[in-house]
Amino acid sequence: MTLPMVRRLGDYQLVSRLGHGGMGEVYFGVSPTADRVAVKVIRPHLLGNPTVRQRFAAEVENLRLVFGTRVARFEGADPFGEPAWLAVEYVPGLTLAQYVERRGPLPPDVVAMVGAMLVDGLDRVHQAGLLHRDLKPSNIILGRDGPVLIDFGLAVLAGRDSYLTDPGQVVGTPDYLAPERVRGEEEIGRASDVYGLGATLVFALTGQKLYPRAKSLHALLLQIADPAVLPELSAVPAEMAPMLGAMLAHDASARPGLSAVRERLLAIATADGTPVAEVRRRMTDLTFDSTAELVVPAELDDPLRDPEETVRGGGGSTDEDVSAPASERSESVPRSDGHAHDGHAADGQAGDDRRPTEPDREPPGRARPDVDWLIDRLRQQYARRATL
Repeated sequence: MTLPMVRRLGDYQLVSRLGHGGMGEVYFGVSPTADRVAVKVIRPHLLGNPTVRQRFAAEVENLRLVFGTRVARFEGADPFGEPAWLAVEYVPGLTLAQYVERRGPLPPDVVAMVGAMLVDGLDRVHQAGLLHRDLKPSNIILGRDGPVLIDFGLAVLAGRDSYLTDPGQVVGTPDYLAPERVRGEEEIGRASDVYGLGATLVFALTGQKLYPRAKSLHALLLQIADPAVLPELSAVPAEMAPMLGAMLAHDASARPGLSAVRERLLAIATADGTPVAEVRRRMTDLTFDSTAELVVPAELDDPLRDPEETVRGGGGSTDEDVSAPASERSESVPRSDGHAHDGHAADGQAGDDRRPTEPDREPPGRARPDVDWLIDRLRQQYARRATL
């Protein structure tokens, strides 16, 4: 089921689709003052489920409590709107999953630096009394200034881990779930996020998941829950293996705390004597992809002005379905150089930047043909296409 045919949510005009997840679609939006945001819209067919509605509302409240440079900043939301939506800071860059899939695994010192910075983000989350619970490569943006945690759709207040989880339902991404969560234990603590971070760093180093031999979801969950089946770490570099092995311990109480993890990761990142600041600069130079950054289109220089308001006459709806698949519409946004790019979470197609022009002036004394209707029609079509 597609999302409602809307072009604006709250104060934000939707420009293009960034990606999608289990709870909804994510769009690139622009505020009245040209701030860039990522707008998450919950899937309409989920709205009838009160558990999902509550979970989404909890995400909004969670984001109000978390702050710091490693967490995407909360901007606004309407969890009980139609449709329900959430806007957070737009962080340009590829996700960790996209980077590894396109360019391959990262070197150990860079992964160690990424991990240490993610520990800072998780520490802020935990200080707010929350658990992330869905830490994975696709929920990490490799931004201009380093990695940023996104998507707290599955985070809950610590100590209330099951209050929004249906009985027997596994909440989270199976490949990155800690054993205690697979077993459905009631008391889930911060160690589950440590496990998720460890599994994420293994993927960043190797491009592999912890249990690659599992042929089905059922088999995967059985292997995670079985203490006799160890995660596959043979491809992990020797300097990282001991720390990751500890973070992925089957017994949650045996996993190190975040402070110990950060200390060990920073020691690995600077093992050759390079200062932390230099390793960090090298990491951002390698991981930030500037071509993935979206800019405010020229047509939205004045975002308060709806292009449709300039159209006179003409038939048809003024709404567009922003959730149409890429095969049916362009999801690209013009860059300042006039070309298009794919954004940081969805592949786009180059669009046509040509604009309809006013007809040439007629010589004096010659009757001007009535083509206003055609001009209006072209303006109408262009206004719809350019903003989406």
